[in-house]
This record gives sequence, C-alpha cells and structure tokens, in this order.
Amino acid sequence: MKSLLRTSSFLLAASLFILSCTHIDLYEKNVNIPGHQWKSDFRPSFSFTIKDLTVGYRLFFVIRHTEKYNYNNIWINLFSQPPGDSLRKVAYEIKLATDEKGWLGSGMDDIYELRQPLTPGGLFLKPGEYHFSIEQIMREDPLLNVLSVGLRLEKNN
Repeated sequence: MKSLLRTSSFLLAASLFILSCTHIDLYEKNVNIPGHQWKSDFRPSFSFTIKDLTVGYRLFFVIRHTEKYNYNNIWINLFSQPPGDSLRKVAYEIKLATDEKGWLGSGMDDIYELRQPLTPGGLFLKPGEYHFSIEQIMREDPLLNVLSVGLRLEKNN
C-alpha cells in the first residue's frame, strides 16, 4: 500500500511540475498545401475567440516544408481582422535556415517544422472573434515543397 501511495504521489508531483512549465496553447490549426505547391491565391484562413484580456498572447506562424525547399526564408502577408474592425495586412519575412545552422526548427527525416513568433504582444486588445489568413508572397508561384502552414496561439505566462 505504501508503494502504491508513493508511486501515485510521485506521478501527481511530476504531472504538476510538467504542466507548470509549459505554455498554455489555446489554438493551433495547420492547413495542408495541395500538392505541396503553395499558390499565391491559396490563402489558408483561421478564426478563434479571445475572452481573457488580463493575460498576454503570442501568435506563431507554423510552417512545415521538405529539405528540397529552395530558399532560406519565406515572405508572407498576414491578414488580420479584429472584432468590429477593418482588415489589416502585415508582411513578414520568416527565416527558415542560416548558413551556420542549416534548417531552423525541428526536423525528422527530410521534413522540417518551424514555429515563428509573430506578435510580441498588443495584437489582441478586445474580446471577440479574430479572423486571419496567410498569403505567400515569394517570387516563385507556386512555391514548391511547402507541406502545410498554420497559426498557433499561446497565453504568455
């Protein structure tokens, strides 16, 4: 009985420790790119609701690509529409590789995934539903060897 109690206590303590160290992710959605060829007119869209404004939020761009991707970066337009507001567009250059390190992010076999923070804070200023879409604005169209793109939202601790 003592052994069972110790084991249960240890598992509970370990679970609480792990949960206290991680970010709380509220939303993540990834959209597969048809044929792994991202055409500029294919704009994946995302929607989520913000309720709690007492905490900060971080928005991440998520991309999965193969090692055959031709560039060390990607240029995107992020379209955002806060509740009751007009559509906004911001261009981002996302670094995917460096000469020193090679591909950034995590990799398995020939597939790489990168989660790049887009917002240091201040994007979510009122409660309600937010709408986003992503457009690739590279010179190559369609952009080859992109498997999926997405958005991830986390609460800051």
